[in-house]
Amino acid sequence: MELKRKWTDIYLEAGCDEVGRGCLSGPVVAAAVILGDHFMQHLVDDSKKLTCKTRTYLDDYIKDHVQDYAVAELPPSHIDEHNILNASIHVMHKALDQLRTRPELILVDGNRFHPYNFIPHQCIVKGDSKVLSIAAASILAKNYRDQLMIKLHDEFPHYGWKTNMGYATKEHREALNRFGPCEHHRKSFRLSYIEEY
Repeated sequence: MELKRKWTDIYLEAGCDEVGRGCLSGPVVAAAVILGDHFMQHLVDDSKKLTCKTRTYLDDYIKDHVQDYAVAELPPSHIDEHNILNASIHVMHKALDQLRTRPELILVDGNRFHPYNFIPHQCIVKGDSKVLSIAAASILAKNYRDQLMIKLHDEFPHYGWKTNMGYATKEHREALNRFGPCEHHRKSFRLSYIEEY
């Protein structure tokens, strides 16, 4: 299915998406993207559907060709204090804060969002597979977070973050059982549940 270039014909739109919501470790990351009038790239799609090679190419392309973009992150400590839903919304707000251009409409992947800076918003379920600006945001957010988790892997190699990116894979759960959590794990996610597997 071809992604919609614009949700409306009258507003300057910013697409927003976050990644890392379901992970056991690492930050939650969001990106906001304003495409502009001349952005053209048929390869852009939901980041989960793309290969690492394609995402890496598109990451550079998007940054070079969109009108504006920003990426933000929040650490596990914030997630533990405010819960993952609120952290996911807050990190999207942080990304929007960093845009140089003020959008007139915010397009959000998912079904929950808090009002931001008196700008109207539209929640779109599976928006990263429907709207081009949200898909572009999903690519920037995923690439940023993946690279961060690969760097953290060098410090904590036993958790396998360079391949699982902090998600609850069998390898990650077994490492948690053996070594316990580190400062990059989300304590509020009740990591002890892994012993049931």
